[in-house]
Amino acid sequence: MKDFFTIGKLAQEAGVNIETIRFYERKELIKQPKKTGAYRYYSKDYIVRIQFIKRSRELGFTLKEAKELLDLKVRNHAKCSHVLEKTENKIKEIDEKISDLKKMKKSLKSLADCCVDKNQPLSDCPILECF
Repeated sequence: MKDFFTIGKLAQEAGVNIETIRFYERKELIKQPKKTGAYRYYSKDYIVRIQFIKRSRELGFTLKEAKELLDLKVRNHAKCSHVLEKTENKIKEIDEKISDLKKMKKSLKSLADCCVDKNQPLSDCPILECF
């Protein structure tokens, strides 16, 4: 079957492993095709969908959010503003995480600065005493 793939070939073409495809099927991100003979055959559209999910995850979207974006993509009445809103929300969430990480880094640096003698016994470690 030209332009159709078994799950192994689909995984290879999409750059994921077979278990990822099965996971996406269980989470209803992609539909499992019906068997044709002994195998299920996936069209090229599955590659695009899987790569979309993969890229969404790389950009920080959850699987649920990736599904929402995919759902918007197939809706006739959806507008770019719907995707823009989700993107701006993700940017805000990332900014908050960056702020939290900077605070954590500052706190850890302060703890590291407490250690003046690396050869001190662990029982007297000022870093552990601050926890």
